[in-house]
Amino acid sequence: MVDYTIGKLIYKASKKSIKKTFLFISLGVNLGLLAYFKYTNFFIDSFVNSFRFFGGSLESFSLNIILPVGISFYTFQTLSYTIDIYREKIKPTNDALSFFTFVAFFPQLVAGPIERASHLLPQFHKTYSFNYKAVKSGLLLMAFGLFKKMVIADRLAILVNEVYNNPTGHSGQDLIIATIFFAFQIYCDFSGYSDIAIGISRTIGFDLMKNFDTPYFAKSITDFWRRWHISLSTWFRDYVYIPLGGSRNGEYRTYLNLFLVFVISGLWHGAAITFIIWGAIHGIIIVMEKAFGYYKLKIKRDHFIPAFFFTISTFVIVCVAWIFFRANSFADSVYIIKNLLNVNLKQFDSTNLGLPKDEFILAIVVIVLLLIFDALHRKYGALKLLNKSNFILRYATYTVIIFSIIIFGVYGNDSVSEFIYFQF
Repeated sequence: MVDYTIGKLIYKASKKSIKKTFLFISLGVNLGLLAYFKYTNFFIDSFVNSFRFFGGSLESFSLNIILPVGISFYTFQTLSYTIDIYREKIKPTNDALSFFTFVAFFPQLVAGPIERASHLLPQFHKTYSFNYKAVKSGLLLMAFGLFKKMVIADRLAILVNEVYNNPTGHSGQDLIIATIFFAFQIYCDFSGYSDIAIGISRTIGFDLMKNFDTPYFAKSITDFWRRWHISLSTWFRDYVYIPLGGSRNGEYRTYLNLFLVFVISGLWHGAAITFIIWGAIHGIIIVMEKAFGYYKLKIKRDHFIPAFFFTISTFVIVCVAWIFFRANSFADSVYIIKNLLNVNLKQFDSTNLGLPKDEFILAIVVIVLLLIFDALHRKYGALKLLNKSNFILRYATYTVIIFSIIIFGVYGNDSVSEFIYFQF
C-alpha cells in the first residue's frame, strides 16, 4: 500500500527534493520491515558480543519473530517499482488490483525470480487466450523443475544434511563429497523452483525472466554471477552498484563498490556472519578478476584446455564459498575448511553419509546427466531440440521424465522437501 501510494506521489511531485523525500519514505518502510523481521536478532547478538568484547556485561536475548516467507523477494520487487518511477523509467499504475497482483504473483512470490514492474506489471493489463504451445512449453519446464528438485536436489540433501549437521564426525573425503553435492543441491533446488515458477506463469500467459543459465560452466566468478540468480544479480547492479557510483569514479572506487555489493548480497541471504563471509569471498575474487584477471590476459578462453581449467577453478572457488553458505555456524565452516584435505579413502562408506550404495550411485548418475543436459542446452538449446524432434522421441522423453519423478523422487522426508530459498 505504501509503495502504491508513494509511486503516485513521486510521479505528481514537481520538485526533485520532494520526489527524493517520498523515495526515502518508501526505502525506509521497505528496508525497515525487512530489517525488523530478518535482522533484529542478528543486530541484538552483534551488539551484545561487541559490548562483551570491550569488557561489558550484557545478557543475550532474542525475539521470537516469525519471518514472512519470501519477504526478501517481494521487498526488492516493490522497491524497484518506486525507484523506477523516481528515475522516470516507468509511470505509476492506476490499477490497484494489478499492482497488488504484481507484488503477490503466486508462482514467484516466495523465491523469485525478482521481477521488475516495467516487465511484469504491463502483462496484467493484457487479455489472454488459450495457447497450446505456451501451455505445453510451460508444463515441460515445470516437469524439468520437479525432476531437478525431487530427483536430484532432495536426494543430495540427505547426504548433505547428514554431513553438515555433524561435520566433526566425518573425514575429509566426506566433507568434500558433501560440499560438491551441496553445490548441485542448491542449484537444482533453486533453479528447479525457478523453472516451476516460469513454467506455471507461461501456462497462464505470463512471461518471467530467466534466472539461471548453466552457472557451473562459468569460466570466472564474474561469469558465474551472470548465470546464477540473474534476477538478483541484475537487481543489485541496477539499484545498488550503479547508485554507489558503479565504475564512474575511478578504479579503486569501482573495486570498493563491487566488494560492497557482494557483502550486501551476502547479508540479504541471511542474518549471519557466514553469509557475509560468503558474499565477501565472491566480492574479493571478482575484484581480483577485475584488477588482475584473465580478461587482461591474451588467452583464447574458448579453446578446450583453457576453458576446462577456468571452469574447474571457478567451480572449486564456488564450492569453497558454499561451505560458509551451508554451514550451521562459523565454527563448523572453519572446521570443514581445515579438514577438507584430511582424506582417508579406506574409511569411505556411503552408508555412513546417509545414503545406501545404490542411492549414492544414483545421485552421481543424475548429476552427470544434469551436466550433460546443461552442456547440450548451453550449446544447442536442449528444449528447442526436443520440440523439433519427432513425435515418438518427444513423448518418450516426457514419459521418462514423469516416471523418473514418480519412481526416483524423494518422498516423505520433511527435512529435505522444503525449497532452500524459502528461508530468504
